Amino acid sequence: MLLDGASLWFRSFYALPEKMTAPDGRSVNAVRGFLDTIAALVTAHQPTRLVVCLDLDWRPAFRTELIPSYKAHRVAEGGDGLAEEVPDTLTPQVDMILEALRCAGIETAGAPGCEADDVLGTLAFEETDDDVLVVSGDRDLLQVVADDPVAVRVLYVGRGLARAELMGPAEVAEKYALPIERAGAAYAEMAILRGDPSDGLPGVKGIGDKTAAKLIRTYGDLTALEEAAREPGSGISPRIAGALEQSADYLRAARTVVAVRTDAPVGFSRDDDTLPAGPDDADGLAALVSELGIDASVQRLSSALGW
Repeated sequence: MLLDGASLWFRSFYALPEKMTAPDGRSVNAVRGFLDTIAALVTAHQPTRLVVCLDLDWRPAFRTELIPSYKAHRVAEGGDGLAEEVPDTLTPQVDMILEALRCAGIETAGAPGCEADDVLGTLAFEETDDDVLVVSGDRDLLQVVADDPVAVRVLYVGRGLARAELMGPAEVAEKYALPIERAGAAYAEMAILRGDPSDGLPGVKGIGDKTAAKLIRTYGDLTALEEAAREPGSGISPRIAGALEQSADYLRAARTVVAVRTDAPVGFSRDDDTLPAGPDDADGLAALVSELGIDASVQRLSSALGW
């Protein structure tokens, strides 16, 4: 099980009231929600291995150099381009979460200059032994679904854990009307064509989800579509052909920006992603429980892990 760390703790932060506080008054709503989420996921899906994937660079240079607008609207006002706009009461909770994971013995992973998406994509791509379940509220990760060499599924929690959707190639193909034989890659190409305002990706003017999916189904892939747009009699309307031509530079850059990496230089916190049989630092975890008042959440996590 690969967890999209920031995606899940942001959702926990907004799902629970900030009045959930530690004895000293600090907010711990994201900490409690995130630990409860892990407990619920482990209980429901019974993974044998677990990694929480981290953003070591939420706006990597290799993406912003190609498309400067990439996530630009998320930069904190007055920032230097490196700081993500995060609620003041969430920022300190991230350190609390990471300390709880360290004490519990739950593996974390990150890659210098890369987003969590790239870590997830790399670990899913490299796995040859066990089926993989990616948990995220980011639809971009639907591109990693696969059946071979192992089953890679995405549990999309964008509408909350209770309404989570389990997506594989068949589900992605059916939901978005994409070719099943390359559902993941086709989803990424659809995302390139339609764009994504939440990520600062303009897309191709006049092309939305349905048109993008139809074009990919008809012409096979994005490269073939661009080639067809340059050929008279290809069946592509002049309007769409013109829009594709005008967006040629964007389409070239977006291939790298939208695609999650499968070769990220991933580093691990403890080099053992099996579920811990007990906490790595029991004293540290007990101290954290006392300090933050998160005993109920840690107990739920302990029960889920079989301690």
